[in-house]
Amino acid sequence: MIVLKIGGDIYKRGLDASLIDDVKEILLREKLVIVHGGGDEVTAIAEKLGKKQTFITSPSGIRSRYTDKETVEIYTMVMAGRINKAIVQQLLSHGLPAIGLAGIDGQILRAKR
Repeated sequence: MIVLKIGGDIYKRGLDASLIDDVKEILLREKLVIVHGGGDEVTAIAEKLGKKQTFITSPSGIRSRYTDKETVEIYTMVMAGRINKAIVQQLLSHGLPAIGLAGIDGQILRAKR
């Protein structure tokens, strides 16, 4: 199985031909899971909704989003809804098999802090 991480802005600019070709080639020989980012879109949508985003930088320079309950809801809406479904639609439009899942679906991912 191959895991391919793509940037979250891909839904805006679309999947380019070389990425589609790469995905087709991978699917001939391997199972493929595509994961995506989208933090910039989360920030943009949150701010449009009037929710100011707060970021924290660790002493080592790692920048993280402060995620209160409202931000988690916006994050889920954007990542599992808007971006995920746009990527699935683009893959399907190229004849590629695709479904969109989030970690909570069927509890496929579980985390503990």
